[in-house]
Amino acid sequence: MLPKLKELFFGEAASETQGDAAADKLHLAAAALLVEAARLDGRFDEDERRTIGSLLELHFSLSAEDARTLIEAGEERVSDSTQLYGFTRVIKDKLSPAERLLIVEMLWEVAYADGELHDYEAGLVRRVAGLLFVEDRDSGAARKRVLARLDSLKGQHK
Repeated sequence: MLPKLKELFFGEAASETQGDAAADKLHLAAAALLVEAARLDGRFDEDERRTIGSLLELHFSLSAEDARTLIEAGEERVSDSTQLYGFTRVIKDKLSPAERLLIVEMLWEVAYADGELHDYEAGLVRRVAGLLFVEDRDSGAARKRVLARLDSLKGQHK
């Protein structure tokens, strides 16, 4: 994966197929949005990092090492960019409406990873949902699913 990410950043000669490059762009865009959601409250803590890693592993079938590499690349990409549009455009163009909703649900999960929802995080998720053409009611339902999962996990740990 690292060579593929370098290719995305530095435009090195493509050694993978077009499908691999498209998947890598999609994964990087998703990772960047998740990192941005985590950083918006001024902290990017280990709980948020772990949540992002788990989400990337689960939803994109990545190894833990590939997920860590992707998080680092996402951090670098977010620090170099001031706009969400480039990331959301890749996701909107590559994913179905149901898959875009899953990205929004992932964003809600990261926003709640540290135990509290900051206004900036909620605003980001709403903006991204709009850019991904995910309706407000669907985004709200995704948020409720995340909260229900988190409540269920809290109940298990008592």
